[in-house]
Amino acid sequence: MTADTATAPPAALHPLRTRPFRLLFTGRALSLLGDAAIPAALALAVLEATGSTSALALVLGCAMVPKLLLLPLGGVVGDRFDARTVALTTDLIRCVTQLLVGIQLLGGAPSLAVLAGAEALGGAAGAFAVPTVAPLVKGTVAAGSLHRANAAMGVAKSASRLGGPALAGTLVLTVGPGWAFVLDAATFGVSALLLMALRVEHVPLPRRSLRADLAEGWREVRSRDWYWTSLIGHSAWNGAAAVLMTLGPAVAVQRLGGGTTWVALLQVGAVGFLLGALLADRFRPRRPVLTANLGLATYALPLILLAVAAPAPLTIAAYGLAQAGLGFLSPVWETAVQRAVPAHALARVTSYDWLLSLAATPLGYALAPLAASAWGPEAPLLAAAAVVGGCCAATALVPGVRRFR
Repeated sequence: MTADTATAPPAALHPLRTRPFRLLFTGRALSLLGDAAIPAALALAVLEATGSTSALALVLGCAMVPKLLLLPLGGVVGDRFDARTVALTTDLIRCVTQLLVGIQLLGGAPSLAVLAGAEALGGAAGAFAVPTVAPLVKGTVAAGSLHRANAAMGVAKSASRLGGPALAGTLVLTVGPGWAFVLDAATFGVSALLLMALRVEHVPLPRRSLRADLAEGWREVRSRDWYWTSLIGHSAWNGAAAVLMTLGPAVAVQRLGGGTTWVALLQVGAVGFLLGALLADRFRPRRPVLTANLGLATYALPLILLAVAAPAPLTIAAYGLAQAGLGFLSPVWETAVQRAVPAHALARVTSYDWLLSLAATPLGYALAPLAASAWGPEAPLLAAAAVVGGCCAATALVPGVRRFR
């Protein structure tokens, strides 16, 4: 994937002032809004339709597992074929799946099997969509504009995290869950239309086996010590986040003043993520990977404060700071990867990035309640704090992380 020489913008221009990136940004922002709205709408819709948390777990699992399993294959497809076409196709698939869910819910007697199947197909499509983002960004802006382009994408992501769940909840509670999924379908449909108008040059890979393509992508990952060691820290962060999301609500309700504390914590976290993304557009550290990883290490703070039942305002502020670290990391990390990894392998490397980063999430979900039932919530929260703080801070010991500028 390379920039189209006919449309590549001057580095001095902000990427949003150029038509190719504007189209990509708008389409991606709509897809992100749909992605952010789906979990909240799905949870409310399935619980309303079935009244069963087990049914909800089944549907959520059907959306998550195919995405994790297919990510490496999604990376190969993103490098072998035109990333724009892959992204467009996945948007159309997710448009159809969410429309199917919406029709089921509007009918008044939804089938759990249909809901689970539709979300499994949507999750599988997501595995092919995620690796296309980096090649598309790199292919629509000049090299000097990559950081600002990724910062703009980070702001869109944070805005969707703020608005998606609220929009989904409002629609579910006012016009019903079916219409929430119809809107989700519309966001993916409009995104596909915008991608149709985007043209990005594609350099296809030579024909070879799937195994060879996967192996080459993995070599690109492990050949960079700054990359794979950072992914260990990112995986630890996601595992710790799963622990906090599993145990945090109960701690907030029982020890920190009730459910409003938990809602406030999540909202402040979303604002923190937005501020971190905005900071990334302005602040260019000399050692970007090191700075971003140390920012992730701050996630240990809210875990520790929840474990000791610290005052709610302090815990909420710490969570906002930790999410600001994540918001700052996203554009900084994506720019570093896009500049360091050859364009022909970028989708595969990105797919391994997501796979390894998310791998610890199911582990955190599974182990946190077991450990809490055996030793109380303090033990898993403190253990998660030690792991995420230690793994992210330890990347400072890696020569490649310190040298990356």
